Amino acid sequence: MTDVLAKAQAWANNTYFSPAARQEIADLLAQNNEKELTERFYKDLEFGTGGIRSIIGMGLNRINIYTIRKATAALATVLKKHYKKLPEIKVAISFDSRHFSQEFATETACTLAAYGIHSYIYRELHPVALLSFAVRYHHTQAGVMVTASHNPPEYNGYKVYGDDGAQVIAPLDQEIINAYNKIQDFQSLKTLSLKEAEAQGLIHWLAAETEEAYQNAIAQKAIDPDLCQQHGSEIKIVYTPLHGTGLKPVTAALKRKGFTNVLLVDEQCTPDGRFPTVKSPNPENPEALALGVALMQKENADVVFGTDPDADRIGVAVNHHGQVVYLTGNQIGTIMLFYICHTLAVQNKLPLEAYAVKSIVTTPLQEAICQRYGVTMENTLTGFKWICGKMRACEQNEPQKVFLFATEESFGYLNHPFVRDKDGIAPLTLLAEITLAAKRQGQTLVDYLYIIYREFGYYAESLLNLNYQGKEGAEKIKRIMDYFRQQTPADIGGDTIIALADYQAGKIKALQKEGQACAKKIELPASNVLEFIFASGNLLFLRPSGTEPKIKFYAMIKENRADLATNQQLAQQKIDELFNFIKKTVDPL
Repeated sequence: MTDVLAKAQAWANNTYFSPAARQEIADLLAQNNEKELTERFYKDLEFGTGGIRSIIGMGLNRINIYTIRKATAALATVLKKHYKKLPEIKVAISFDSRHFSQEFATETACTLAAYGIHSYIYRELHPVALLSFAVRYHHTQAGVMVTASHNPPEYNGYKVYGDDGAQVIAPLDQEIINAYNKIQDFQSLKTLSLKEAEAQGLIHWLAAETEEAYQNAIAQKAIDPDLCQQHGSEIKIVYTPLHGTGLKPVTAALKRKGFTNVLLVDEQCTPDGRFPTVKSPNPENPEALALGVALMQKENADVVFGTDPDADRIGVAVNHHGQVVYLTGNQIGTIMLFYICHTLAVQNKLPLEAYAVKSIVTTPLQEAICQRYGVTMENTLTGFKWICGKMRACEQNEPQKVFLFATEESFGYLNHPFVRDKDGIAPLTLLAEITLAAKRQGQTLVDYLYIIYREFGYYAESLLNLNYQGKEGAEKIKRIMDYFRQQTPADIGGDTIIALADYQAGKIKALQKEGQACAKKIELPASNVLEFIFASGNLLFLRPSGTEPKIKFYAMIKENRADLATNQQLAQQKIDELFNFIKKTVDPL
């Protein structure tokens, strides 16, 4: 605590910070608020592999204009090293609707300007997809997206992108981290005022041309454009941007594709960092779509689509013959992948060397679909930086391959090659197309999903999140991973664990004779992930979140012993057994 107090006092006395920034810490010192001071000063805010994310506030372990300035100075240092031969270095910048997002984006541009780097920045909030597209369209050397995605309102973040529009990867990520960690004195950081940066010609405000180019590009990816143009008005869509960035681009994309019968959740259309109508602006959670569902029921609409604040995730609720059904991230991705493969195959347009990409914790049902249609499925670590890294590798090393689709279970999708991150806009219009195609056959999206289950078997996936806040929480998460790595159970619920995949060690180890066929080296970068492989073929993954104070447990169950309803019950029983075991085991750790 002595070290924490010294750091807090140093902050409160440092005239480099604004009077308000100093007073915020001085007040905590006066209140002797040890817990809050510890959380703010027990460590410096870490620059992870993709950037920084934290609660907004003053202090070393909080996101504020000074930690933004520090992150940007590190980025600038690395860019000037790698691109010193270019006549000018350019960075694209966008931001979402969160508190201080626009201020943080402007601070990023002003700090870059102090290093002689040009910024291509949107005047208004824009989604992740438009940031990634701007990097590629304007041939910038990097990009910055100010967002904390679907985190609670008190959070914000800063994500760094490389020159291909994907989240930055090795070796640049580690170089930026190293440069960030070397900065010990905030007073050494340079910045300009916005007026000075504009006067020097280092600020370039992005115009509607960039948005139009994006819309033109994604319009090419309709699987059945004639169907949409001729019959798009036959389905009624409810859409909510959840107070975020999606309203303008999503409605524009739907209209262009032919979907004109779109109802908006008016209470959630205005960008608002408080997210006042929801507990959390996360479309993965049914409660975030409650207002949309109410409107769907009132108007007898077909479907509700919701996007998170930076519009890179999509939540879906279906009017299934009068019953409201919420689709999981795995189900949404599976529906899109099957529709793309099946429809292109029927049209005789499926490329011979087509490929799709998913994360290791995304349903294996998608591998079965790809195998059926002769499409290669590539598996990566969790996160679209790895998914888009695979796309980049295919472009460079196997240019004959044609990208079809990418997904991860956490409601992230990409159905085109024009951006290199999750896109909540173009895949949403694809879901509208599938809704239309199904309705013209008397079906809902749920009926369509059940057709897939009857053809490939019933696959159930479920996610258990255990949240552990702050320093103590981080230590508990480490104990949990250490325990299961060192004391892997022999079985759970009578289902024997035959092999353990340790992605940190890079190998799959057989625990039973039946698991010897699984034993092999893992050809993926090291990551703190464990995978239990059961005799039944079921899977259980353990993974600490890289962006939130939680540990995640992913259960993947396949049942094909009975009819669909019975298979659903059997699978849920198995999931309950797994998660009850997990909770009972980790509680005393």
